Amino acid sequence: MGSFEAFGLFDPSEQDDELDEDMFLSASELLEKKKKSPAVSLPRSNTDLNLRKSSPAVPRSSTCLDLKKTVREGKGMRGVGRSRTFSAPVDDDYTYLPPEPQMGNIEYKLKLVNPSATRLEHLVTQMKWRLREGNGEAIYEMGVEDNGIMTGLSEEDMDSSLDTLQEMARRLGATVQVLRQRRIETRTVAEILVRKVPDDQQAIDLSVCVLGSADVGKSTLLGVLTQGELDNGRGRARLNMFRHLHEIQSGRTSSISHEILGFDSEGNCVDYAQHSTAEDICENSSKLITFIDLAGHQKYLRTTISALTGYCPHYVMLVVSASAGVVGMTQEHLGIAVALEVPFFVVITKVDMVPQHKLKQTIGMVTGILKSAGANKVPLVVQTSDDCITAACNSLKNNVVPIFCVSSLAGTGLRDIKQFLHLLPPGVGQTEATKLEQELPEFQIDELFDVPGVGTVAGGLVTQGIIVENMVLNVGPFEDGSFRLVHVSSIRRNKAACRLVRAQQSAALALDIPLAQLRRGMVATSPQGEQPVACQYFQANVCVLFHPTEILRGFRTTVHIGNIRQTAIIEGIHPVKGMKSSDQASVMFRFIKNPEFVKVGARILFREGRTKGIGKVTQVFPFEYKEAER
Repeated sequence: MGSFEAFGLFDPSEQDDELDEDMFLSASELLEKKKKSPAVSLPRSNTDLNLRKSSPAVPRSSTCLDLKKTVREGKGMRGVGRSRTFSAPVDDDYTYLPPEPQMGNIEYKLKLVNPSATRLEHLVTQMKWRLREGNGEAIYEMGVEDNGIMTGLSEEDMDSSLDTLQEMARRLGATVQVLRQRRIETRTVAEILVRKVPDDQQAIDLSVCVLGSADVGKSTLLGVLTQGELDNGRGRARLNMFRHLHEIQSGRTSSISHEILGFDSEGNCVDYAQHSTAEDICENSSKLITFIDLAGHQKYLRTTISALTGYCPHYVMLVVSASAGVVGMTQEHLGIAVALEVPFFVVITKVDMVPQHKLKQTIGMVTGILKSAGANKVPLVVQTSDDCITAACNSLKNNVVPIFCVSSLAGTGLRDIKQFLHLLPPGVGQTEATKLEQELPEFQIDELFDVPGVGTVAGGLVTQGIIVENMVLNVGPFEDGSFRLVHVSSIRRNKAACRLVRAQQSAALALDIPLAQLRRGMVATSPQGEQPVACQYFQANVCVLFHPTEILRGFRTTVHIGNIRQTAIIEGIHPVKGMKSSDQASVMFRFIKNPEFVKVGARILFREGRTKGIGKVTQVFPFEYKEAER
């Protein structure tokens, strides 16, 4: 199959006059059609001609710049990758992909050579749908049939197809970046990233929680990534991540801190090295990564779990020290991430401090744990740019876990992890995000501040709906189970003032209520629609992940439900009297102090010492204040 002559493909010069039916057939279907038709001498296809010397009879699209020539000259163009990365050959080389998924943001295209106006409009509509499925990002596999066979294209056809793709993206206001190419004999297959920031957003947002044991270099790694400067070996990079004096003195994070890293349309980092404020970073970024730095020490584990359940991150970055290896707290954090079903990736730090055999030993320990029965993951050690692209494309498939080896002092591996973060797909599709935004607003209160000149400020996550300035919300529940009206005077997000925040975005709201009346775990909901109901008793179907003996009625445990963190007592277990490890049952819980706002279907995680369990809320019982007074 040396060329497309045997396929008898359509003549591009005739496409503006009449739509050819063969253009919608795959290469295998065309070949089967030609076998059944009478044998005739096939003329040489115009697609094999050098399109740079095209005649007026074969008009080029308005984006007729030769992308291949542009890349060779190193000029680049907005939204088009400056380099074409060819995949390195492997021993078990393959020439096929899985069949094209009907849903999602991945699209296979055999070729896009000089389409007619009608066909181009259809392609633009299709790209718009794929971008919507991927929340602003889509992956195009060029030279691939719908059944996944990598047929490949000649250089001329590939250049013309890229021109057409660029024109499609231009009409939608999107950008195009060639991620990599693969040679199939004399032909080429390309993987292209198309990105368009939604019209109602400033940038595509992703949140990443950073987990790992103490002293593995989490804050230092985030400082290097966001500040654009390497560490000096004495912790200089982590100083910007600390919020309290005792953290600076001890070098250990004890609270939850946020930092951002931006990327432009060409994949270049937008950090504090080029811009002095977070507002400038947001304005110059098409994609924004919000890192949530969490504590790694054992005594701050409850704070770490609260952030994981409350902020609902899209991804988790598990940091492991190359010198210390996998310790107990690392396994604890890994188990929590697996239990919450959050996609995660592993970063091994301090690779410059250990010899090669020690690094291999640490990688072996990590891969062994990932392959164990509890995790059941497929580790992928990232060594090349091609591995980064493969890891990012499979990040939402929970079975693949990429492993990066980095050094915050020498800068080893930082380029790979930045490329991976740039290519990470949004965790929530545009359709699901739109449904959340159409709901009535709901805001979880995770942190509280008293700001001079402003008053009470509540920080947290917008779980659904849209919150705007001067909106009136219902805040509660208070000790008597009631909710009270408050006024949102101002909103700040990423250290900058804004007029509104959307579902799945974290923000800080200024409220006209005394700070002493609020507490963490409260919610702010819309006064319209069904009124929220507080509860002290709730029922959940749970599974005990581990318990050394048996859980009986009266067992006390710390319960995490979203931003709620409170001690609860087990009042009943059905249909058994007790639960051991791996047992499942329906359990009645009772909060020992304050009533909480719990929704049916919410994920629950409870922990006490070595005991861990997960489940979902099945029923809530309205709170009665008279019962509490007795």
